[in-house]
Amino acid sequence: MLAIIKAIESSIRWIGEKSSYINVLLVIIICIDVFMRYALNTTQTWVIELEWHLFAMIFLLGASYTLQEDQHVRVDLWYADRSPKTKAWINLTGTILFLVPWCLILIHSSYNYATNSWLMNEGSPNPGGLPARYIIKYCMTLGFVLLLLQGVAVIYRSAQTIISFHSNQS
Repeated sequence: MLAIIKAIESSIRWIGEKSSYINVLLVIIICIDVFMRYALNTTQTWVIELEWHLFAMIFLLGASYTLQEDQHVRVDLWYADRSPKTKAWINLTGTILFLVPWCLILIHSSYNYATNSWLMNEGSPNPGGLPARYIIKYCMTLGFVLLLLQGVAVIYRSAQTIISFHSNQS
């Protein structure tokens, strides 16, 4: 099981690190858009849509990596000063009760949403917009699959922490 968890975490780390380059691409595109808008008094619909697609991809592909690095938002008032065992219990409970069920719901609904988009070859409703809108919709599914996989790793790591505390007390 540990080998599977390490493979999941390694894959998520790789995707997270590589997807960080989307930020660079997004900044370049925004700079070009701003120049076009203010210096040339023009803009393109596909550029604006590409900006929000890339922005969405940063969050969708980076969320699992953020969870892995324990950098997600939480109420530190109830977490920061706790013992490793208590933190493990909080992570285990929160992941099982909230993260896993919501990921499953969102994977199912986003997959159906993206598949319907693909079947109808959905593109932007705006003139000059991006074609193949299903690509960003499948990114939603991928993002939640990655988040679910990292949730499984969190469950495993939390359980290992709890078990090690019980073993040390025996």
